[in-house]
Parts: sequence; C-alpha cells; structure tokens
Amino acid sequence: MSTMYVRHKVGDYTHWKTGYDALGPTRAALGVTAASVHRDISDPDTIIVTHRFGDTASMLKFANSEELHSAMESAGVVGAPEIWFSEDIESTSH
Repeated sequence: MSTMYVRHKVGDYTHWKTGYDALGPTRAALGVTAASVHRDISDPDTIIVTHRFGDTASMLKFANSEELHSAMESAGVVGAPEIWFSEDIESTSH
C-alpha cells in the first residue's frame, strides 16, 4: 500500500470541504481506498489530507490527474500544496 499526504491552506474550510466531498466518487475511481482529513491545531485554514492506495502507480496517477488539480483550484486551495508520498510499512491499532 501507498499513502499520499497533502498539506495546503484554504480560503474557506466549508467551501473547501464541500468540494472535497464532491470529489469522492472520482477519488474512488482513481484508486483511493481510504482517506482522512485533518486541520492544523495552530492554523485552522491549513488542511492535511491523506489518501491511501493499493499501489504506487495508482497513487501517482491520482496525484497527477487533471481531476485533482481542477478540484483543488475550484475548492479554494490557496497557493501551491505540499505533497509527499510514502510506501506503507506497518499500521497498528491500539
């Protein structure tokens, strides 16, 4: 499995979240198997999103998709996002 991490600012969280939720079917079609949304404690306009994928190829395809970039723009992402990728080694529940 692979995980894509995205950190960016938004102009209006409610507007951004509406756009993010609308992209749900597209995320699934492009290989996202799980996702989580987080807000920075010290700056609620900074959002961190994780997307999990079954493989690295699907993750990179999603990251470079026009659908993602268009949705981020229309949802009000401010500035360039920070994006990084990982190979998942271990996950535990406690």
